Amino acid sequence: MTPAGPTTLPLRRRVAVQGQVQGVGFRPFVFTLASELGLCGHVRNTGDGVLAEVEGPPDAVDAFCHRVASDAPALARVASVRHERIPATGVRGFAIAPSRADATSGRTLIPPDAATCSACLAELIDPANRRYRHPFITCTGCGPRFTIVTALPYDRPATTMAGFPMCPRCAREYHDPTDRRFHAQPVSCHDCGPQLTLVAAGRAPLRGGTALTRARQLLMNGAILAVKGVGGYHLAADAGNAHAVTLLRRRKNRGDKPFAMMAREVADLEPLVDIDAAERAVLTSAERPIVLLRRRPAGSTAALAAALDALAPRSPDLGVMLPYAPLHHLLFGLPGDPLGPRLLVMTSANLAGEPIVTDDSEALERLSPLVDAWLTHDRPIHVPCDDSVVRIVEGAPLPLRRSRGYVPAPVRLPLSVGPVLAVGGDLKNTLAVAEGRCAWLSGHIGDMDDLATLNAFDRAADHLTAVTGVTPVVVAADRHPGYRSGKCAERRAHGHRVHRVQHHHAHIASAMAENGLDGSRPVIGVAFDGTGYGDDGAIWGGEVLLADYAGFRRFAHLAYVPLPGGDTAVARPYRMALAHLRAAKVPWSADLACVLACPDDERRLLERQLDTGLNCVPTSSMGRLFDAVSSLAGVCQLAGYEAQAAIELEGAAYAHGPADGYRFTVRPEPDGWIADPAPVLIEAVADLRAGATVGLVAARFHTAVTELVRELCAGARERHGLETVALTGGVMANALLLSGCVRALAADGFTVLRHREVPPNDGGLALGQLMVAARAAN
Repeated sequence: MTPAGPTTLPLRRRVAVQGQVQGVGFRPFVFTLASELGLCGHVRNTGDGVLAEVEGPPDAVDAFCHRVASDAPALARVASVRHERIPATGVRGFAIAPSRADATSGRTLIPPDAATCSACLAELIDPANRRYRHPFITCTGCGPRFTIVTALPYDRPATTMAGFPMCPRCAREYHDPTDRRFHAQPVSCHDCGPQLTLVAAGRAPLRGGTALTRARQLLMNGAILAVKGVGGYHLAADAGNAHAVTLLRRRKNRGDKPFAMMAREVADLEPLVDIDAAERAVLTSAERPIVLLRRRPAGSTAALAAALDALAPRSPDLGVMLPYAPLHHLLFGLPGDPLGPRLLVMTSANLAGEPIVTDDSEALERLSPLVDAWLTHDRPIHVPCDDSVVRIVEGAPLPLRRSRGYVPAPVRLPLSVGPVLAVGGDLKNTLAVAEGRCAWLSGHIGDMDDLATLNAFDRAADHLTAVTGVTPVVVAADRHPGYRSGKCAERRAHGHRVHRVQHHHAHIASAMAENGLDGSRPVIGVAFDGTGYGDDGAIWGGEVLLADYAGFRRFAHLAYVPLPGGDTAVARPYRMALAHLRAAKVPWSADLACVLACPDDERRLLERQLDTGLNCVPTSSMGRLFDAVSSLAGVCQLAGYEAQAAIELEGAAYAHGPADGYRFTVRPEPDGWIADPAPVLIEAVADLRAGATVGLVAARFHTAVTELVRELCAGARERHGLETVALTGGVMANALLLSGCVRALAADGFTVLRHREVPPNDGGLALGQLMVAARAAN
């Protein structure tokens, strides 16, 4: 007999997989793959990710090492696969071994929460299925993940499902390698899972299906409900009922800020908004964000049109989303249920700027002035997570709030960094940690102006460092001396230096990082926003910086005008209009809308402020210029929410269509080019006095800003030979402006960077901060 060749001997390899590989059915996938290939061994979760040992024919082992990444489950994100040969043991069979909490060379990635998959949804509506109408149906391909994880490795005892022991039938599914729920940690059913409860003042609590039926009845009757979701409580009302929407707006003291709306299905949205293929894809994705879509002129009925006007007064967009939790589908009603709402207001249960409410007792206390009943359940939410908000610009996503569905998926970095914590800013706060080539951003935390948000910041920082294993030795914060986020950075630095990063430099670094630039060559950074502390003590916000991670040079900016009264001017756009008119030497005539909007006493006080400079910090803010033009054109005189004046101005411009632009005066000066908006104000006043429509003035202004960006970038290229432009800052959330700039700059031959992974506003600030701080620390 001829001896077998060495290649016929069994081969054993240890295979380490890192990335988003826990909570996505990865171990069941490995089990199935190994069984298909006839391999023996085992697989387990570790603090690093997933570790497998496979033994069998060399060709089969090689195939396993390739397919473990190429055929991974849909929710998995494989960052690396490393394997090494180890001695064969002759073991028989393949097993899922107990998890191990040790970590050596890396870290695992907890997946974001994912919308209910089609397989679970089919079971939810099937009367013959044992999970028919189960509000917490889930499998390895969908359901809560990040919001329920308390520790690593990701196993049921390390989630908020730990208090719900599996019944025998769920346990059999959990341990059956052929079942879709094999090692699905949140698995449950009616017998062993969380339970719904409807609580209403003065009434006995209702439970289960009775609670759902009563909740639908209340919504149809115009009531407002607090609904406990995946990442927190929502306030829910019938979006087709103008009275209910108006009542919710009054109770929440919402002003004119638009509400988000949830529709039963896409077909319910089609009469109300324009939806293209890219928008539909994001709307129906597993992330299920709120998507901003352009409103159609009117709804199908006068009553619905009135309700939509109450939902989003004067807004050009509607923020819409589809159901992403089983409870949402049940709240709308299944086939055969009594009629329920087809459109629901679904807004975060919080006050403006505060974190979303997640605790049940807190919800009962804090939300009692707002709601008529609570639809709650007994599965705890460990990590608050607001809904994400996205819009589509030039066919690609533009995140406006990156939270549920996206967090904590990492952002891949172009450079390896040390362990860093970046605390973001004071508005739209989001913090981040990073190490190696990965950065993890927290969900949306809120505005850092009250104790609840500060406490939420600390909890988010503790949780993010725990689940990523990052122990920061570098801490980054904004340079603004009064920011509360900066004080949080000092408190969490533990003796390490806090690197202070200029606001607009961080914005540009954020765009560079998410677009994969290593910083070896500067970019032309166009950073337009409302407020950012400048190096000269002024409020910047209309900046063109030549920047890399190591530093920046201020190439150009908007001419300074006084910001009279600070935050008062932000809330009253007419004050900015009057300040800009004064700088342009245009008299405050009574035929101008901004003059009429300002009370006589306030106008006289404002004149003295501008004469003396009292409480008038200089600003180059593009956001405040948008406010000024919005007020001048008569669009918005009092802003009830952030960027209201600019949003409504964008809507007017969009409705009008393209128009020739006004012209800024650009003056090259030794310390940087100055873009003077005075000619824009003068021409806009002339147009208004000649009877021009508001839409024309808005459209001409948008074109003017686009052409200004084009001119300044051309000047930077001519003088410094730079060919890459980064568009960033909160003003670049304006779809009309961003689209115009992208097209114009691309036509001029520039490489254009824009945001697709993190927001251009302050929600993306932490990513840039950590890149700049990491570079400075090296």
